[in-house]
Parts: sequence; structure tokens; C-alpha cells
Amino acid sequence: MDGTVLVADDDRTIRTVLTQALTRAGCKVHATSSLTTLMRWVGEGKGDVVISDVVMPDGNGLEMLPKIHQDRPELPVIVISAQNTIMTAIQAAEAEAYDYLPKPFDLPDLMKRTAKALDNRNRTPKREEVATIGADGPDELPLVGKTPVMQALYRLVARVMNTDLPVLISGESGTGKSLIARAIHDFSDRRTLPFVTVTGADLSDLEGPARVLARVKGGTLLIDEITDIPDEIQARVVRMMDIPGEHVPRFMATSQGDLAQAMEEGHVRQDLYYRLSGATINVPSLRERVEDIALLTDHFLARAEREGAPKRWLSADAAELFRAYSWPGNVRQLENSVRRLSLTSRAEEISRPEVEAVLGNQPDTGPILRGGDAEKLGTSVARHLRRYFDLHGNMLPPPGLYARILKEVEAPLIEIALEATGGNQAKCADLLGINRNTLRKKITDLDIRVTRRRKLM
Repeated sequence: MDGTVLVADDDRTIRTVLTQALTRAGCKVHATSSLTTLMRWVGEGKGDVVISDVVMPDGNGLEMLPKIHQDRPELPVIVISAQNTIMTAIQAAEAEAYDYLPKPFDLPDLMKRTAKALDNRNRTPKREEVATIGADGPDELPLVGKTPVMQALYRLVARVMNTDLPVLISGESGTGKSLIARAIHDFSDRRTLPFVTVTGADLSDLEGPARVLARVKGGTLLIDEITDIPDEIQARVVRMMDIPGEHVPRFMATSQGDLAQAMEEGHVRQDLYYRLSGATINVPSLRERVEDIALLTDHFLARAEREGAPKRWLSADAAELFRAYSWPGNVRQLENSVRRLSLTSRAEEISRPEVEAVLGNQPDTGPILRGGDAEKLGTSVARHLRRYFDLHGNMLPPPGLYARILKEVEAPLIEIALEATGGNQAKCADLLGINRNTLRKKITDLDIRVTRRRKLM
């Protein structure tokens, strides 16, 4: 790489790592913990690329972007942030950031993006209106997460936001499909126009489509659970999407299942499927992003406190139970459980028995967990890997995918094998067919907690 990179981050370790890596790659680097200093450098004409954190001691990095684009429209800015919400990705996209990466970022991936920015440094970005976020926006959307699948989801949402492509949003019940549709609309160029959600019942009579189009007025039309709509009404949706005109709405649809599979099984018309699948967003279940459960729990407890509930937090045992639970109702079930606990807990610290009492009243998770018994393991793994690739849209996932996937499979395999053998490492190693020393090393490397539990039957 050839060029000068300006780095702004209040974390000295990050500044040091980036300075060393970029210098080794052939760049000149100026690093600072101050946005004021960064803006002075930009004003002096220094730098070919900027890498900036969002939350800084003397301001917000995103708020500096309009000024940078005004003074030096050719200067690409890569935003890195520990604020793991969909709003950060959307703000970065609408503020014309060249790229956005969540923390902790993958260093080789950041280096590759920086090299690309240096190669394209003479490109003048297109000016667009900068959206503003209302006071209730970031606090009201529970679309938060730090896991790779959620960060990829945020980037995909930001990319499709201001296109006119139809959007198909699929995922289990309670994952937040409608919230994502609403977020895409609220931060798109159509945000001043209506957002209308309809079901099959709204289109059941001949005049239904005309009434719906009159309501949406060129805004966004969300069709809820498209697979539940009868074939005759699906045909009306196709005709609606083909109507020419000046005030054609943007079409979105949600589906709990795989729409391609539903089409193959005859539940969805082929012509409707191809019209709706302009951009596909797969929303992961909580089981696919276990690391986000604690983040979401804190988010909902804080919201409950703002709404008048007493201050609450989970005990370590209660948090572990939350993490181990399968959450068949996903984020919606988690939110309802947290709200109930925030009001009924006897003390500030919510205990494990209190969590057990609430989760015990939830629907039986057995059928959900057993639902994939007929599916081969390889088929299930392939389905999840394809979803992971789909979340990145037309971009490849960050480098190092092979090692990450192996770790994702290896850690639960060893944990379950240890549980099945009652924590006996010799028996576990024999069960897995590996050397005991190898098992010990993997337990350490993968940070697996070894507890003696009753053997599985």
C-alpha cells in the first residue's frame, strides 16, 4: 500500500496496532485520540484515507463526516465502532462513510478495505441527504448485536436501504423481521411517505389492491407472512407489483420459512417469488447468536427502568440460564420475559429460581429442538453456512472463514461430549477419538468451561 492514513481512536492499543500494521504495509500513519486533531489534519490537506472511531472524548466521529465531505469530498473515511446497533451501520452509510466495520474488527479485513480505499482515493462520492435519527429511534429498536451474523445483517440493511429493489425478510417468529423492514423504510429516501403493512385479508376482495396502493402513496408496502396468503391473492400481489406509474411503492415481504423451498413445494407462486427476491435478508434466531443474549437482556432491563420499573440485573446463574435456553420465541420472547422479571423480582438482582419460574411457563421447547431430527447434519450445516454468506450480500465474508467455522463446530462438540461423560476428560477424549493432551489443549484454546454434570442418558 502507498499513501498516508489518518487514524483517530481513543484506545491506545488500537492506535498502536493499526500504526504498526499500516507502517509495515508501506503507509505513512498519523494517529490521534482527538477528533479536533483529526479535523485539523484533514483541513491541512493531510491523509489519503481516514480510519475513525465513533465515540471519542471530544465528539462523535459520524458527526464529523459531513464536514470532511464538504472540505475534501475525495477523502474516504472508514468508520470503526463498538456501538453494535443497526443504527450505527445506517448512520455510517447515510453519512457517506466509505466503509463501516464493527469492533472487534478483523485486522486483515480492515487492511484489505484500507488498500481498496487508497486505490479509489480519487473517486468523488455521490452527495446524498443525511438522515437524522429521532430521539426515540436507537432506544426503541431492539436490533442490537455484536455477533458476526448481526454485524453482517446491519451492513446488508445499510446497502439495500436506498435502492428500489423489493426486499424479502425471512426468519423465525420473534426475530424482528418487521422491525428491520421498518428501519429500512425510516432511513430510506421514502421515509417521508407512508409505511403500510398488509396481510392476505387486506387483499381478499377485488378492490383490496387499489385501496392498499391508495394508502401507501409511493411509500413502502410490507406484506406480512407471504407464505400464508392463498394462491389467488398471491396473483393479485404479482399484478400490483407490475402496475406501472409514478407512485409505485417499494415492496417488502416477510416469511417465517425459506421462500425458495416454499416455492418448490407449491406454497408460493414462482412469479411472485422472483419478483420479491430482489434482495434477501435472513434474520438469525437467538440460537444462532447466543453471544447477543446478554446484550439484549441489558437493553431490555434498561428500557424497563426508563419506563418506571425498578433497577434490575441478572445474577450470574440467571444469566447462564438465559444463555442456555433455546428461546423458541426469539427476541420477542426474551423481551417479554425480561419485562416480567423486572416487575416481579423480589430483589435488585434477579435470581436463577425466578428465571426458572418465568421460563417454565413458556411454550415447550422440545418440539422445536427436535424439529430438525429428520435433517442430515451436513444439510443443516450447509443451510446455516449459506445463510451466513447471504448476509454479506454481494461481498465475501471476512478472511479466516475456515478457522472460524471449525471453531464454531468444535467448541459445542467438545462441550456436549464433556457433559455426556460427566466432565471425565479421559472418557471424553476416548469418545471423540483424540489424545487426552490434545483435548486439554483444545479446552484451553477454546476457553471451554469444564463442569462435572450428570451424564446424558
